[in-house]
Amino acid sequence: MTTQKPQYPLGKIEPNSAKYFASCTFGGIIACGPTHTAVTPLDLVKCRRQVDPKIYTSNLSAWRSIISKEGLRGVFFGWTPTFVGYSFQGAGKYGFYEYFKYLYGDQLFPNANRTVVFLGASASAEFFADIALCPMEAIKVRMQTTLPPFAHTLREGWGKIVAQEGLSGLYKGLYPLWARQIPYTMTKFATFEETVKYIYKTLGKPKESYNGLQQTGVSFLGGYIAGIFCAIVSHPADVMVSKLNADRKAGEGAMTAVSRIYRNIGFSGLWNGLPVRIVMLGTLTGFQWLIYDSFKVFLGLPTTGGH
Repeated sequence: MTTQKPQYPLGKIEPNSAKYFASCTFGGIIACGPTHTAVTPLDLVKCRRQVDPKIYTSNLSAWRSIISKEGLRGVFFGWTPTFVGYSFQGAGKYGFYEYFKYLYGDQLFPNANRTVVFLGASASAEFFADIALCPMEAIKVRMQTTLPPFAHTLREGWGKIVAQEGLSGLYKGLYPLWARQIPYTMTKFATFEETVKYIYKTLGKPKESYNGLQQTGVSFLGGYIAGIFCAIVSHPADVMVSKLNADRKAGEGAMTAVSRIYRNIGFSGLWNGLPVRIVMLGTLTGFQWLIYDSFKVFLGLPTTGGH
């Protein structure tokens, strides 16, 4: 009697092969694009309150105000650049992370501390992912934080920024974006890897003894915990990115703009909108790891972390 071998949609995928990294890249797209788009209502209010703390008295009052004026569609304003931008970012973030984790941990520095490898791989991955994200982030923030809106569609926003400032206008927030996203992603991936390892250690059995559904449940929990830490670490830079894209004067240097904005809002202003961002990023990061690892299980690959 022969045992039937499991059939996977892409056939057998060898770890750390070109097909493996391509699969992880696609997994990053489906993990990040839809999830970031789903939390657009939270992101919209967060960005507007960061730029103008007096615009709404609370998140609920903000959604009521937007729905009364623009309907339900209004709370998803800016979803298109969000979806495109974070799909690109997810591709780079997860695909490059898996590649750099293999490069640093297995090829270049096989005896290095694993947490250091996670930090280095995630920082390298996010560096490239943000180059793809930055134009969409610039358009999204302009659309969401200006009233009346700077633009109503992705195409209109792209055209107006390029016409007024050239292609460089799409990248004027790149350095603050790196300052926000690289620490965020380092925290996200390293905390996730260590949290998942700790969860399995606490459960008392090796990861391989659990089925795919149970492993993805651990991924969600580890991702949610990682998301809380991410929100706190990256929030000041997130506020500054929103402020720079909405309130940077023509011809003003990045550091000059940062200094001027900081003088206006002070240290406490850098923490505007933190509670809603904790909820947003905890949920977001949890579901991203759930989707990403579920996709890996679907392909017959092991879930991330726990070793």
